[in-house]
Parts: sequence; C-alpha cells; structure tokens
Amino acid sequence: MKSLWKFLLVIPVVFTTSLLINDSVIAQTQTQEETLEQALEQVTSVSQFSDVQPTDWAFQALQSLVERYGCIAGYPNSTYRGNRALTRYEFAAGLSACLDRFNDLLLTSTADIVTKEDLATLQRLQEEFSAELATLRGRVDAVEARTAQIEANQFSTTSKLEGEVVVGITDVFEGDTNDENTALGVRARINFVTSFTGKDTLYTRLQSNNIVAPDIGTSEGSLAFAGESGDNNIELDALWYSFPLTKSTNVIAIANAGAADDVVDTVNLFDGDGTEGALSSFGTRNPIYGAMDGAGLGVTQEFGKNLSLSLAYLAGSGSDPSTDNGLFNGSYGALAQLTFAPSDRFKVGLTYINSYNQFNGAGSNASNFNTVSPLDNLSTLADTPFSADSYGIQASLGISKNLVLGGWAGYTNARNLTTSAAFPDRGEAEIWNWAVTLGLPDLGKKGNLAGIIFGMEPRLTSSSIDGLEKDQDTSYHIEAFYQYKINDNIAVTPGVIWLTAPDHNENNNDVVIGTFRTTFTF
Repeated sequence: MKSLWKFLLVIPVVFTTSLLINDSVIAQTQTQEETLEQALEQVTSVSQFSDVQPTDWAFQALQSLVERYGCIAGYPNSTYRGNRALTRYEFAAGLSACLDRFNDLLLTSTADIVTKEDLATLQRLQEEFSAELATLRGRVDAVEARTAQIEANQFSTTSKLEGEVVVGITDVFEGDTNDENTALGVRARINFVTSFTGKDTLYTRLQSNNIVAPDIGTSEGSLAFAGESGDNNIELDALWYSFPLTKSTNVIAIANAGAADDVVDTVNLFDGDGTEGALSSFGTRNPIYGAMDGAGLGVTQEFGKNLSLSLAYLAGSGSDPSTDNGLFNGSYGALAQLTFAPSDRFKVGLTYINSYNQFNGAGSNASNFNTVSPLDNLSTLADTPFSADSYGIQASLGISKNLVLGGWAGYTNARNLTTSAAFPDRGEAEIWNWAVTLGLPDLGKKGNLAGIIFGMEPRLTSSSIDGLEKDQDTSYHIEAFYQYKINDNIAVTPGVIWLTAPDHNENNNDVVIGTFRTTFTF
C-alpha cells in the first residue's frame, strides 16, 4: 500500500519533470536522428554537464533527477542542452523513461524514493509551466481536429494526386526553318501516385501536350518538353509499378511509355524530363538512352551504399500482337548499367544498351538512318530492320554545393539486318556523341538552377551501308538556361539553344532557338 501511495504521488510530478529530460535520451525513439544524437552516455552527477550551472533555475530539480533517480543521460560531449524545445514524442519517451525508473525503485522497495522537498520543487515547476502545457494541449487538439478533417476529405487513402503544367514559348531567332512564327504550347500532366504497403509505388500519368518543336530539318535541338502530334488529346503517358524485392533489390514493371530514367540514374543534374533542368532532349540525358522506350521490366541491385547494377528490357510495341511486334518480336532495348557513387558529390555510370529498331531521337538525320535511297529516291533506311550496340559513360562531380561539373560520351555501332532493292548491301555505321555540362544550383536563390551545355549531338562518323553517307562536318550544341523558382509551385526558365552547322553540315546556317518555359506544380 505504501508503494502504491508513492506511485500515485509520482504520476503528476513526472509530467513536469519530463520537460527537463535531455533530448538525447529521447532520441532513442527517433530512427532518423543524427548518429551523434543517438550515442548517449549515462551520467551520475549533474556536475558532469558542462553547460549546466548551479545558478540555473532548474539546477536542483535536474540534480535530483540525475543523482537520485538516474533517468537522465547526456550527449557524448558532456552537454545537456537544456534550452532545446521539446516535442510530444520526446515528452512521451522521457516520461516513459522516468516511469520505468520509478517503477524499478518501487519494486525494489527503495526508501525515500520521493522526498517532500522533491515534491515541492516539482509542484512549483508544474505550476510554472501550467500555461505552456495548456497552450500545448490546445494546439494538439487543433492539429488532431485538422488532421481528422483532412482524412475525411482526402482524395484517397492510398493515392496522392499531383499536377504539373508546362507552358512553353518558342521561336527560331536565326537559321533556316519552315516555322517562322513564335509559338505557345502547353503540356499538362496529372499524376496518381499510389502505395499499398508504404514501400511500393504504382505510378499513373495522364498527359495532354500540344507543344511542337520548331522544324529546322534535323532532330538536333529538339525540345525536351515538346510532344509529337501537337493535338490536345489526353492519353495514358506512363504506367508502372515499383516494389522492393529485398532490402537491396528493387523491381519495376512498366506497362506503358517507359524510358531509361524510370529504371536507372542518368547521372545528369539537368535531367528533369522537360519539367525542369535542360530545355533540349540532348541536354537532358545521354542520347543513347533514347533506345529505351516502351513496356517491360527493370531490376536494380544495390551492392552497399556506393554501387548498384541496373538491368532493364523495354519493348517498343509490346501491346501489339501482330507480326513483327509484341514483347519479343518487335523493337526493343535491353540495358545494363553499373552506377558508382563513392561520395555525395561524385557519381559515374557505365552503360550498355542492345537495341533493335530503336532510335535515339537526337542528332543528325544520318545518325537516325533518316536518309533516302539514291537508287529509288523513295525508300528510307529507317524502314529497314537494324540492330545496335551502344556504350555510354556519364559522370557528375560537385566541386561545391553551388558548382557541379558533368558530362557524358556515347558510342553506337548499328547494322542493317536485311537487304532490299533500295539498300542492296548490309553494312555497319558508327555514331558518336558527347557533352560537357556546368551547373550552378541555387544561383541567386535556393531552388534556382543555371546551366550550360556544350557538346556534339549524335554524328555518323563512318558507314559501310550503301546509300548512307557519313556526316562530313561537325555541329556543336550550345545551350544555356536559368531556372528561377518564384515559389514552391511556380518556376520560369528562359534559355537559348545555338546549333552550329545544323545536321553536321557546314552548308547550313547556324540555328538559334529561344524558349521561355513556365512550370506549375501542384
């Protein structure tokens, strides 16, 4: 009975004493705290705290908790940090720690567990903090009410709705083009992000895109946010399901419009899929990744924190059961990439892609087999089945948090697999591309990004295929943009793309494309 009486006396006192409990003790309940805060050291005397003085108003109460009850621990550097604010989680964890200690003392029938002096001191503290505790209770009640209201009106218990609108203004300032007028287009996306277990993701995206890239007679300088048809039809633009097979293995099943960046890290600061970052397709990622498109499967295996291996297979016409189509008889891309990140600032990716009838979508006409047979002046080599082996290396190096150097190099060896009257002989073609990038994150404001891209879009350097001549000259891609974040939901990105000798042909005048992209996210 005596023990029960003492325990009842302790209960109201503990709610106040827990306010004094060191946050590093409580950090044991928080798995995301820093390592230093997780490493606790029990103290036996309040004098072991270097930042606690006898003149502190709570010195006696803290001394009692440390030396009499032993439910206080400090940081490894012998500090207590008594002025730090207390969260509800910390309050609960601290209360539990002291209750456990009091309970142990009660069970062992220790004498003088709580003295009258202790109770008087703690009662004074309880009275002094009564206003703050009342305010805290009111705030907690308001938060709980607001949370209940949100849960009652939420879109779904498993899905999150996201929206994105990209408004693009484009014009060709210099060069030969069939499009002489300034154009304004919009790409709108609605994303449904669903999780059934908290670790998996079902991603569904609906899109409408009427943005059309300027026609300059080559795939060079194509815009990353442009569409193909230019209409406002709504279509299913992405559908995939990702889940962890093990702690170090992740699997993604892609049903529609899959791309390399759905499976692997393209190791480029500017890869924002047209929403942010680079304005051009070339500046977004190494063009060899363009051979990955369609439906299929991807697996990423992590070997520790610094090394991962990704494998993927995507079929370009996987939903078409007709002849020379489907998952395994139509166009496809098969990827393997080793990604090495020895530090937060340095990363490198080594990529291999084997593909069939898949084009990279950037570079000269010749590099995309977009050439007409000299024999009939009608047939196009791109209509002839071909296979390709592509190799790439991508790297990114953060000189500082506000200066990032990057770049890539890509090589493709392509072969036509059949002959025809228009292209009577088989042969091989070699295609190269490279780029160097300079990124300036948070330039002028946190969330901003300035970028410069200098490189060579895919160029046909040699060919033994009849009717396919190599590119005689070299065109350079020079791109600069500045992405300014107005607020968390709106960003504007003015930029320019300058192409020297377009289509790798010095007979063509330089082309300068100006664009102004506005991105809304919600």
